[in-house]
Amino acid sequence: MTPVIHNRLPVLRAERGLPRKALAEGIGVNYQTIGYLERGDYNPSLELALKLAAFFDLPVEMIFSLQPFEPLSRMAATSKGEP
Repeated sequence: MTPVIHNRLPVLRAERGLPRKALAEGIGVNYQTIGYLERGDYNPSLELALKLAAFFDLPVEMIFSLQPFEPLSRMAATSKGEP
């Protein structure tokens, strides 16, 4: 069974105002591939994960994880000292 790979692609795209098509063109894939990745229908190859990391200038583990990411709202609250 293939493990689920969680990702932050929708959040990263939204932060940068990038449509799927622009991201896809930036890394050389079909725009539908971005949708499949975001929905978890498709796990990225190592090459694709590294291309996305380079595109966003982030470590791969900031984009992809085997564990669900903590919601950003909870991370923001924790950084402000809230429980």
